[in-house]
Order: sequence, then structure tokens, then C-alpha cells
Amino acid sequence: MKSYRITLIPGDGVGPELAETTRACLEATGVKFDWDIQTAGLDVMESEGTPLPERVVESIRRNKVAIKAPITTPVGKGFRSVNVALRKELDLYACLRPCKSYDGVRSRYKDIDLVIVRENTEDLYAGIEFQKGTAEALQLLKEIDRLSARKIREDSGISIKPISVAGTERIVKFAFDYARQNKRKKVTAVHKANIMKFSDGLFLEVSREVAKQYPDIEFEDRIVDNMCMQLVQKPEAYDVLVLPNLYGDILSDLCAGLVGGLGVAPGANIGTSGALFEATHGSAPKYKGLNKVNPTAMILSGVLMLKHLGETQAAERLEKAVSDVIREGREVTYDLKTDRSDPSAAGTREMGQAIIRKMK
Repeated sequence: MKSYRITLIPGDGVGPELAETTRACLEATGVKFDWDIQTAGLDVMESEGTPLPERVVESIRRNKVAIKAPITTPVGKGFRSVNVALRKELDLYACLRPCKSYDGVRSRYKDIDLVIVRENTEDLYAGIEFQKGTAEALQLLKEIDRLSARKIREDSGISIKPISVAGTERIVKFAFDYARQNKRKKVTAVHKANIMKFSDGLFLEVSREVAKQYPDIEFEDRIVDNMCMQLVQKPEAYDVLVLPNLYGDILSDLCAGLVGGLGVAPGANIGTSGALFEATHGSAPKYKGLNKVNPTAMILSGVLMLKHLGETQAAERLEKAVSDVIREGREVTYDLKTDRSDPSAAGTREMGQAIIRKMK
């Protein structure tokens, strides 16, 4: 039987608990794995001087596939996001965020089945910024004033929003290819081209051109603020959404909210030469070591990984087991109980063991 060499990043905070439970569930599918365990995050920062040692990046480059537990990013201080760094280092240009309803998860909505495809490398998240008052910022302001005759206040910080033809082509093609491979019917491009005519306008123009190559898939576009309203009013009208980086970040959390929150929201970051699968929630350091946090998002990220590897039957078995355990509502973590203080709530490991039993 084939064995897959996979980079496993246990993360920090509650990450190691989630990683161990997910690993057990993946192994219980019968698929063989050869785990290349690589530590990263806060603890590694203290011992190695960086939260993302080069050995981690090289491991993913070598193995082509990785699964990662949450890693802490301090707000307003410390190092920049490990997630962002990995996307840039490995050119993981497509962020895939399925948002699907599961019976037993509290939500205002039912039967949601949306997929967010977010461009991961461009837009305002490209990291091209100039701090207020610096010589570089003041020089840029003068140049903008000269080129556009639009005066910007001198006490401004500046972020640049690049949207390219090449970057847009590949993310929109990814969305259409995903739709075709997964028997989806429609792709919706989301933008603000009515205002940002040369960046979002380019995204829309290229999206329309790419759509012509996929006559079997319906195509439409929506302005981003209208899209937010539409998703709240009638999410069932949408299927695959493709978006520039910033809008994709925002709407993927909105869609996760439609199905019960980040605790049931898996994620994947995919490029031409590698793929990284991860839960979309944070590391919840206050719960570290308490065996309390819901493992669903990371286990479902493992389901995405199995599909990526071509292990479709194993992926379907694991997802069904997760769905069955959540629907029954007995051996689930506190956040999936009707009463969050229910003393019968299962721990992280115990919920994982219940999922494994469902596959036997």
C-alpha cells in the first residue's frame, strides 16, 4: 500500500492536541502516512529565534503536502503571521474555504454548501506598506501628487493594492477547475470594480475572459458589499465564490458564521508545487492542555487533504463519521452542545475517538 510523506506542524496553544487527534483520525481511515513532524510558532521563536525556521519550509517543499495546527500571532507586536509567511514562501496562491452545514451545529441557516476561493498573494495583503512620516512615505506622497493630482494628507500611512492579470487568471482558473472537478454549477466573482476601476476592474475583466473557457459552468459577478447582503439573505443562491485577497479573508469568515463558526470551518492553501491544510481558527492559548477545544475544523482540513491526495473514499468515510458524531450530539465538545456548560461534553481526544469508532 502506498504511504504518503506528509509534513505535520503541531502548532502551539491548543495546536498539539488538535494535531494529535487529527493524526489519529487520518490514520484510522486506513491510508498510510509517513509523518515529517516540524515544530513552529511561539515555542520555537523562543528556542530558535524565529517562529518559522527554514527547515519547516524545506520540509513542505520536499514533501509537497502539509497539515498544520493553529499557531499564535500576537496582535500588534512580535512576529508577522506564520500563515502569511508560508503562503508567500511557497507561493500557495489559492486559499480554499468550504463552508458546509452539518446537522447538530447551531446556526440560523440550514443546507449551506458554499466554497470560497481566495487569491492569497496579491491585493492589500501583499505587504507593500509605508509608515506614516517616513522619508519613503513622504516621497511616495509627492510622486502620487505629481502623477494623479490627488492630494493625500502628509500624516497618512499607505498600503498598495496590486492586482495582476497573471495572478487573477490563475485564481479564477483554479475556481473554475475546482467547480468542474467537484460538479459545482456556478462561479461568482466578487469585486468592487464600480469604485476601484483599475485594480478590481482588472480582476473583473480577467474573470470574465477566463469564464469564457468554461461554458459548462455558469458565471456571474457581484459587488462585494452587495455580496455580503446576498449571503445573509439567500446564501442558497451561491456556489463557488472567487475573490481578491482582502474580500476573500472577510467573506470566508462571514460564510463560516453561516454554518456555525470557525470551529467547523476547514481550510487549504494550494499552489502549483505544494499544498498546506489547516484549521481556520486561532490557537486559543487559554485552553492549552485542557483537552477541551473542538477538533472538527482540523479534522475536516484533513478530509480536504485526503481529497487532494486522491484518497476520495477515505475522505468521504472520515467526513461522514464527523457528520454522524455531530448529528448525534453525544460525544461532542462543549461548543457543540445545546448547553455549553453541559457536563457530559466530550474532550478533544474523546470526540476524535468517537469519530474513529464511527469508521470501524
